[in-house]
Amino acid sequence: MNASFAQLHFAGGYLPSDSKDWRTIIPTVLVAICLVGFVGNLCVIAILLHGAWKGKPSMIHSLILNLSLADLSLLLFSAPVRATAYSKGVWDLGWFVCKSSDWFIHTCLAAKSLTTVAVAKVCFMYASDPAKQVSIHNCTIWSVLAAIWAVASLLPLPEWIFSTTRHHAGVEMCLMDVPAGAKEFMSMFGKLYPLMVFCFPLLLASFYFWRAYSQCKKQGTKTQHLRNQVRSKQLTVMLLSIAITSALLWLPEWIAWLWIWHLKAGSPAPPQGFMALSQVLMFSNSSANPLIFLVMSEEFKEGLKAFWKWMITKNPSVLESPETPAANTEVPADKAPSQESPAPIPEKEKAGILNSSKDKTEKAEIPILPDVEQFWHERDTVPSVQDNDPIPWEHEDQEMGGCGK
Repeated sequence: MNASFAQLHFAGGYLPSDSKDWRTIIPTVLVAICLVGFVGNLCVIAILLHGAWKGKPSMIHSLILNLSLADLSLLLFSAPVRATAYSKGVWDLGWFVCKSSDWFIHTCLAAKSLTTVAVAKVCFMYASDPAKQVSIHNCTIWSVLAAIWAVASLLPLPEWIFSTTRHHAGVEMCLMDVPAGAKEFMSMFGKLYPLMVFCFPLLLASFYFWRAYSQCKKQGTKTQHLRNQVRSKQLTVMLLSIAITSALLWLPEWIAWLWIWHLKAGSPAPPQGFMALSQVLMFSNSSANPLIFLVMSEEFKEGLKAFWKWMITKNPSVLESPETPAANTEVPADKAPSQESPAPIPEKEKAGILNSSKDKTEKAEIPILPDVEQFWHERDTVPSVQDNDPIPWEHEDQEMGGCGK
């Protein structure tokens, strides 16, 4: 990076680089992460929506759905912007993208952190009494989700206010332009924001997960409601794995955040490789979460199978190739009947065709034994005159007399 840019506070993921390798490798990795995460999160969302459509949605499933939606939003809207910003030496994505890019990313990250705290609290409540059926209204679920996103969108609002595009050294850049009167406020914001959206939520979620896991261990020796207890333990371990994975993959991003926001004159700037790695790890968390759900949860595996069966029954053409109806078969032009003088089928022939088809159907349905078939064959070979003769005994006497002569 040019030395004159070292003390600038870049925004929107813009990071000018003279290395063509960095400008090629990072966007390629981000695109691969987007593809994997898009498919995984789409599967998780489809499973949860299918389960909610079949039955009443639960609070845990709604919060997991909120996590997947936040991950999907990051991969659809933020990762492509980061990949484009890394691949170019100038900022040409516009003023609005510059102002909203960092704000949108940290809104999604804050929403994921607050959702993790909420899901840890609900997990502890479920682990305390797994046999208890908790009924939660849809209004309560929607209120919790709306409150999470409202708080998450307000916390990084200073990034929206002070991010803008500027010309520096003849190059268009996306920078954090803080006026002198707001220096103290933004310095305090740079210290408090990671505590509010990373440290405190992580500690609170860890506390609830630890209590939930302790409840699962205490109830592990009881035989009553054993299935619910095992399911509660599996759920706690899965959600705890999600929280630990998120904390590890987000840690480099928050280290880079603190480094940049407290960079002083003459101090070394964060290495470009570290900045790029922190961005890649942050987005890779959105691809890792659905894999954890699909690998560690038996419920998600069964839900995926049920959703696949539902898709097959809704679209039977997935497995069966459609057959062309007989009425739509094409007939060669030389063998096609004339439209001017159509040959109607007589009524007697129609009746004969119907009767013969009916007889064939009955024969196909009722199997005939060989002896019975031979008996009826011999009866059919007898002349029809004898069958219709009203006085067969007289003809028998005449036949015998003729033989005597």
